[in-house]
Amino acid sequence: MQTISMTELRFKPKELLQTLHQGNSVDLIHRSVPVATISPKHTQKQKKFNLKEFNNIVAKLNFKPLTINQIDKLYYKAMIQKHGKYIL
Repeated sequence: MQTISMTELRFKPKELLQTLHQGNSVDLIHRSVPVATISPKHTQKQKKFNLKEFNNIVAKLNFKPLTINQIDKLYYKAMIQKHGKYIL
């Protein structure tokens, strides 16, 4: 386990990030006293967007197409609910 001081934390954040990306934990030291342990957070990679799969889901939901007037009415109603009667 590596150590880093508060001063190094301010002036050398890139080195801290490199250490964390490698999967190592770092002890934070303030005035010669270990204060905390900084450890990397293991997250899952974000799944890529699949357009074909999305289009299949939308087709299964069977949405009705809206006209411009219907969209405007829904937008106006939402703005009235959010901001009040006299905003528009």
